[in-house]
Amino acid sequence: MRGTYRGGRGRPGAREVQETYRINRRITAPQVRVISSSGEQLGIMPTAQALQIAEDADLDLVEVSPNADPPVCKIIDYGKLRYKAQKKEAESRKKRAEVVLKELRMRYTTDVGDLETKLRQAREFLTEGDKVKFSMRFRGREIAHLEQGRERLLAIAERLKDLATIDDQSRSPGRQIYIVLAPVKAQK
Repeated sequence: MRGTYRGGRGRPGAREVQETYRINRRITAPQVRVISSSGEQLGIMPTAQALQIAEDADLDLVEVSPNADPPVCKIIDYGKLRYKAQKKEAESRKKRAEVVLKELRMRYTTDVGDLETKLRQAREFLTEGDKVKFSMRFRGREIAHLEQGRERLLAIAERLKDLATIDDQSRSPGRQIYIVLAPVKAQK
């Protein structure tokens, strides 16, 4: 019979893998319902007999449903089970990828050429699926042009409306205004 799974291959300093299943001799139930590696029901039998069948097949006896009466065990390769579980988790992590917020700062006096560069960067970020925050800061007497700055931000949102929608805007009056654009979801 194969040894119990030790995670990290027994190297010192290797991180321990948290075992979610009881395997082989760690199964304490006197009787178990056994499922073969092909998925066929082998029935209810003593744990020792199930272990012997697993040993003969050079596989592991894995308790997949400990709360059932009697517990359900499957004769499979435990290493493959762990590998599939890790792949499944990695796939789900990939699917729930976090959205990054990219900030582009500008002044209300930003010139046309610089504004085009900011718009090009914003288009790139939005096509990659990131949110974009355009922020504008006013210093000293510039605060008198707050409305002009707000109009400029809305004009930017209008120019990017094919790629993005307005997700958030600054509400409280202050020395900084912003607009957050979220990428439009692709229609399927």
